[in-house]
Amino acid sequence: MTQSRPTPAAGLTDTGLTRTGNEDGLLIEPPLYAVADGMGGHRAGEVASRVALEELLANAPARLDAKALGRAVRAANRAVIAAAAKSRTRTGMGTTITAAIVDGTNIAIAHVGDSRAYLLRDGRLERLTDDHSMVADLIREGALTEDEARFHPQRSVITRALGSDPNMLADVFEVEGAVGDRLLLCTDGLTGMLADDYIAEILDLERDPQKAVETLVDAANRAGGYDNITVVVIDLTDAAAEQTSLRPGSAASGRRAAARLLWIIAAGALIAATVWGAYAYTRTRAYLIDEGGVVAVYRGVPGSFAGFTLHWRVKATNVAVDRLAPPVASRLRGGIPFSGLADALRRVDEMRSSTQTTASPSPTATPSP
Repeated sequence: MTQSRPTPAAGLTDTGLTRTGNEDGLLIEPPLYAVADGMGGHRAGEVASRVALEELLANAPARLDAKALGRAVRAANRAVIAAAAKSRTRTGMGTTITAAIVDGTNIAIAHVGDSRAYLLRDGRLERLTDDHSMVADLIREGALTEDEARFHPQRSVITRALGSDPNMLADVFEVEGAVGDRLLLCTDGLTGMLADDYIAEILDLERDPQKAVETLVDAANRAGGYDNITVVVIDLTDAAAEQTSLRPGSAASGRRAAARLLWIIAAGALIAATVWGAYAYTRTRAYLIDEGGVVAVYRGVPGSFAGFTLHWRVKATNVAVDRLAPPVASRLRGGIPFSGLADALRRVDEMRSSTQTTASPSPTATPSP
């Protein structure tokens, strides 16, 4: 299956000549690029690489940030572990991953496993990543050569992969490239078949990225094609920064738009929660107020909040404000608050009693006969 984008990047993944299925995967979503090599059998490897790349894309930073890219790889690791727990046939599944963010000539890398990242400059191929594998450890110890490792019976034994350890850490770093450099991401289906010098020769000869990935895959198949083969080639140019910027329709711009939408939703939820909290609070309050010369009873609080009035009239009484003591009448103009409706109604009864007492005539003495 070929996945391509306008130059300067192209990718290709191929089943190879001996495998019945393809457990590799690739991602080309500028400025993010990645390859993954799944493992586990019963199509579990295919699930692992797919889950890892999907989670990487969902969590990767939109701009160059190696530490943030490493966090995205750790999120992908958790996703693979969770996916494995859902089915017995996925027990032990895992995947390698080598991811890059390219911003102009600057590159951020996050890497786990034995997939690789290379940088081609002036015909010389430099390996950027260290394999997390048994044979790589033997090479570092001086017990094997690179050529011997390519055919070693334990060459597929991985010492670090996504899906094996919840505390797994990725190798993360940044590389400063130059205009004209070429970045290669690939699974071991390529490097297990072709020596680095031959890979460099093809990359230097085929200047079109799409033609380069096709030639590399064809060469790996001619060499035996014993494994799935996945290759991504990215050319570093002056225009790369513009081409990898957040453009409408790109995954990165989609993530930015999604983030903005989430902030809007969160802000709306906060406002709604605040309004609801205010509403719930005011339902427990009450006040009395002068309304047309009589005392009116309201539930809530006077005034408004965020444009909303938070009070509801319960009733207008027959208590005349001008019959009340002047200080009380004055306070009623702005509203007298109470902690609950029962307290407000009790105060109304007291006001009514006081006005009736004031209105009652004084008793007249009856002359003695």
